[in-house]
Amino acid sequence: AQAERVSTFCAAKGWIVKEIVKEVGSGVNDARPKLLSLIKNPAVTRIVVEHKDRLTRFGFNYIKALFEGEIVVINEVAAGKEDLVQAFVSVITSFCARIYGNRRSKRATEKLIKELDGEKE
Repeated sequence: AQAERVSTFCAAKGWIVKEIVKEVGSGVNDARPKLLSLIKNPAVTRIVVEHKDRLTRFGFNYIKALFEGEIVVINEVAAGKEDLVQAFVSVITSFCARIYGNRRSKRATEKLIKELDGEKE
């Protein structure tokens, strides 16, 4: 539905949509291969998103400054309490994901050590 709304917006502006890129991933995560390929591609002159957090939660201004083309955000949210709360939730989500990732990594390491100890005996 989001892609359809963005396409309709572009059509209303008279812009030709050459490609619709959908990438499932967190806006907090910087491992976004499709986004990176768009930014690096000199043939891409405009990226249109419905909300800036659909592109990234953090570092939007860096992406905008480094991208050679134009980034159009259809619905700019006025900086206010909602924006601040959303940023706070994003930070907490990011930290929680890192904590759980570290726990998983620690368990995997402990399992590997037990297996290696078992081989020694």
